[in-house]
Amino acid sequence: MTDTEVFLKKFQKELAAGTVSLVLLTVLARARSPMYGYQIAKQLEGSGESVIAGKQSALYPVLRNLEANGLAESEVEPSVSGPPRRYYRITRLGREVQRDWAESWGSTRDFVDQTLAEKRA
Repeated sequence: MTDTEVFLKKFQKELAAGTVSLVLLTVLARARSPMYGYQIAKQLEGSGESVIAGKQSALYPVLRNLEANGLAESEVEPSVSGPPRRYYRITRLGREVQRDWAESWGSTRDFVDQTLAEKRA
């Protein structure tokens, strides 16, 4: 691995640390019914390349953390095709936090985009 690849991997890890929670809350906020981890991962895979792509196992600790903080709740249900599944849904507090985080993300994204554009000009 080259030096630039090492720095890119480190940057992507740092970037993912905060954005995965926002993405998962947004997926749960838009869901019409509770979702289990594999469903969420498959939905995200269909969304294209991202810092989350290919890291399904990384979703579960974040889901548990969201639940521990009262932003999501879950229940285990039996599955006809395998082991029981844990279904997650967003809470009322989770919806409020998701809106705040999305607004903060938009402001941050705009600032970064503007800064990057100024460097190119």
